[in-house]
This record gives sequence, C-alpha cells and structure tokens, in this order.
Amino acid sequence: MKKLLSLALAVTLAGLPALLNPASAQAASKEKDEDRLRNAGTVMKEILGVPDDIPQDLLDKAECVIVIPSVMKGAIGIGASYGRGAMTCRSGDTFQGPWGAPTMMGLEGISIGFQLGGQATDFVLLVMNPRGASAILSSKVKLGADAAAAAGPKGRNAQADTDVTMRAEVLTYSRSRGLFAGISLEGSTLRPDNDANGRIYGRKLRAQDIALHGAVPVPPAAKVLIETLNRHSPKNTSKPQPS
Repeated sequence: MKKLLSLALAVTLAGLPALLNPASAQAASKEKDEDRLRNAGTVMKEILGVPDDIPQDLLDKAECVIVIPSVMKGAIGIGASYGRGAMTCRSGDTFQGPWGAPTMMGLEGISIGFQLGGQATDFVLLVMNPRGASAILSSKVKLGADAAAAAGPKGRNAQADTDVTMRAEVLTYSRSRGLFAGISLEGSTLRPDNDANGRIYGRKLRAQDIALHGAVPVPPAAKVLIETLNRHSPKNTSKPQPS
C-alpha cells in the first residue's frame, strides 16, 4: 500500500508543473513537435544519401511523403507501436509544384515483428496518388483496408513497375540499425495530428489546407525535410490528376 501511495504521489507531482504553468507545457510540447520535424528531415536526408535507397522513379511519381522518425518498441517480441511524424505533399491542385509545408501525422498499431527492446525504427511512406493523399489527410485511414498499401522496392535500379507496386496507393519502408528495406504496414492506421499542427502553426488548421492548399509557409524546423525532397525530386513525373 505504501508503495502504491508513493507511486501515486510521484505521478501527481510529475504532473504539477503542467497544471501550474500550462503555457510552459504547451511550449515544451511544441519543441517536441519541432524536434520531430527536424528528425524527419535528418531521416530523409540520410536515406536519400545512400546508393541502395528508394527508387528514383517511385520518388518522382509520389504525390506525398510521410516520415515517422524514431518509433520505439519497448519489449522483445511481436507487438504494436505508435509513432508521430510529418507528411508533405507537392503543391498545387494536381501535385505538380514544389514540396510544401508539412502536416503532422500519427502512425498507430504498427506491428513490426521481432525486435530487440528499445530499438528505434524510422518509417518512410510514399503516397502514390491523389485519392490516397486526400483520404489520409481527411481522416483516420487503415492501411490495406482504406488505402491499398505494399512494401516498397528499393535500390536505384530496382524494378518498380510490378503489379503490386503499381496498384498500391501507399508504399512503405523502414530503417532500423542502418538497415533500409521495404516493410508491410498493413493493419496500421494513419491520421492527421491536429493538436500538433495547432502547436506548430499557432492556430487550428485542417491538414488538407496545410498540405494541399498552401495555407501556411514551411516552418523553420521542416527546412531540411523540404529542401531535401526538392533537391532529390523537384519534378512530379506522374500523370497529373485532380485530388
């Protein structure tokens, strides 16, 4: 009983700073969101900087890219994880412009198989058509059910025109301990993180308005992410389609 009371007291005391100073708690949460944007930029820069990465023709055909950095799994075995990151899309009604301001995203229910406890995994998802982009930006989407998803091929010279790849609305990759590979994330869910968007941009905004309609400029924390994508894939080579 004493241990339980001590634990309850510790939890209560840990939450007091946020209760007493909500502005400070909000600032701390915003800093975490900005760190996620910076980490997303680092992940994208590192992945696109090695030879055996995402096939160039796939990246050039992608309408949007989602980066979820440093997802942690706390125990050995098979289980679910949760990660937060960012989604950026090519600007314009037909996704033909430069990469634009990111909207914050959550990836939930990630079953990534056998892992050692504490191992961090980065995820990169390519959204390959306007329908997939609109669905993900509008509401919670289950990969494999609400949006067709497949493990992405890798390597600059990889054959990317397989039936599975061409039918997929979302292609998924992971990087763990330096190993980069396509991975199935079917059964996981994606959703806009509207609370984080409010902290990053200072006001309530719809994810669609951020990612598709140029409602806000690119925040400083996302500079590396957007510059990296604009440098590696400045032009959309897919056939223009309205969203």
